Amino acid sequence: MTMQQQLQNMWVEVWMEFAKMMNKEAKKLMATGTHFVNSNGLHNDDHYTTAYDLYLIFNECIKYDFVKIIKSKSHTAKVTGSSGAVRSITWKPTNFYATGEAEKPDNVTVIGGKTGTTKLAGNCLVLLTEDENDHPYISIVMNADTKPLLYKDMTAIVEAIPEK
Repeated sequence: MTMQQQLQNMWVEVWMEFAKMMNKEAKKLMATGTHFVNSNGLHNDDHYTTAYDLYLIFNECIKYDFVKIIKSKSHTAKVTGSSGAVRSITWKPTNFYATGEAEKPDNVTVIGGKTGTTKLAGNCLVLLTEDENDHPYISIVMNADTKPLLYKDMTAIVEAIPEK
């Protein structure tokens, strides 16, 4: 076996182990309709979730620094490559509310969210908002045919939150 094949096998094992850890955490959160086979969200018939499970997972995420990250205009982290070299990567929000490509809903403050898109899953968005009394809301749209429809649907959901 070549060195390249050995390294590929090692990475496959690492990613499979990571997916097992993700499934273990999902089970702890009672996300029983979720099963991960990769960390990138790309399609696999055995990789699936539900809107309710996304709510459970996202609700856990917002207990930590995740809110600070999704609220910011960018987030930079140092990563170590397989060669051991350390480099910085900067991520910027891709949700259209943050980029200004969609008009923000009227009755809430958009904190941030997580987008995802594949051909089979369509356009998806999990969004954290707060009403005028700082009450948080998690809203989810899955399988929208287009990005404009995704944000139209999300805005309709969020604007239906009763004002208190």
